[in-house]
Amino acid sequence: MRRLLLQNSVYSLIFLLLVSCKTYKLTDVKSVSNPEKTVENLYFSSNEDYVYKCQMDIYKNHVSGILIIKKINETMHRVAMTSDFGNKLIDFEISENDFKLNYVLPDLDKKIVINFLKNDFQKLLKQKYSVTESFQNGNSKIYLSKIDKKSYYLFFNKENGLLRQIIYTKNNKEKIDFTFDAKKHIFADSLNLQHKDFNINIKLFQITETK
Repeated sequence: MRRLLLQNSVYSLIFLLLVSCKTYKLTDVKSVSNPEKTVENLYFSSNEDYVYKCQMDIYKNHVSGILIIKKINETMHRVAMTSDFGNKLIDFEISENDFKLNYVLPDLDKKIVINFLKNDFQKLLKQKYSVTESFQNGNSKIYLSKIDKKSYYLFFNKENGLLRQIIYTKNNKEKIDFTFDAKKHIFADSLNLQHKDFNINIKLFQITETK
């Protein structure tokens, strides 16, 4: 009986994930020819420290503190988070293909939490995107970058050229929405990272600004 209930719970979770992930499709845009072969997210490209007030909501758990992102070489960043009282919560080094966990608070040392942080920050800190197609609407220039079954839609403001949003999809299903507010190409004043198929949200708010 217990095994049957467990199987039903697993099947219910799979069903919810399938129906909750909507097919993503651009609307009210027109395809345009563009000489750009690559576009970049430069918000974390400076060698200066990026320091943010961080709020994480993972299901019913709320974590807040100070998040520091540091570029340590051309491919690698170091990410560390402390509590509001200065206690270290997590510290890791990350690139598009590598991940090294330096420290994690025992309460956060759960595989599912580590995997979410790894996958989210690998996407957030990805800098270069090869352009597959280009579009535009009244407000944005939009670049589509496809990698296997994964797609990234990058929205750049037409007026100032700043990156304002990245939509990540897999198998044509919207997975994560990264929304930025910025005044400079190399620094985002705030970031809202919202999962579409899990109740997970990460918000970053500027504390110190890079020069």
